[in-house]
Amino acid sequence: MSTRILVVYYSATGNTAKLAAALAEGAADAGAEMRVRTVPETAPPEAIATNPRWRAWVDSGPHDDLATLGDLEWADGLALGSPTRFGGPASQLKSYLDSTGGLWAKGKLADKVATSFTTASTAHGGLEATVLAMNNIFYHWGAIVLPLGYGQPHLLESGNPYGGSFVSRKAAEPDKESLEALRIQGTRLATIAGYVRVGRGS
Repeated sequence: MSTRILVVYYSATGNTAKLAAALAEGAADAGAEMRVRTVPETAPPEAIATNPRWRAWVDSGPHDDLATLGDLEWADGLALGSPTRFGGPASQLKSYLDSTGGLWAKGKLADKVATSFTTASTAHGGLEATVLAMNNIFYHWGAIVLPLGYGQPHLLESGNPYGGSFVSRKAAEPDKESLEALRIQGTRLATIAGYVRVGRGS
């Protein structure tokens, strides 16, 4: 049986979605069975209207199926992605995560391999704080937190050891260096989650 990897993301303008797709590509290349899911947009229309790129992204959706709790239970490993919001994940993603208490109470999220990634519009806008904030949820679940690290030469040039990230200066889309780092993160996630799945005999 293939290792099952879930990517759940929230994206306001499409950048985080592009990182999610790159991570999923890396995991699939490693032989994983993939699910890529998003979460509902809950921001008020007047807020969305202040940013043309946000408005365009919402209008061009839906972009992926919405994540369910069943997706989490299905997965051997998962990746969470969110733009940075004041040093933490967006409320849209957090709302989904806040609904996982029932699975947590039954031990259904323990021992899953989990990693995180993010985007921001400024170089010091809280990228690492956001990844660490998402990882805090994994600790409570009893999941196995997987950093990106610096295990490949490419990551020494453009990686973030906490988790894949991209700084979107002047509304730039993710560059090839950042997308490659996310592919590496996906491959690493699928590989390590596969080791754990085999070790558990599941």
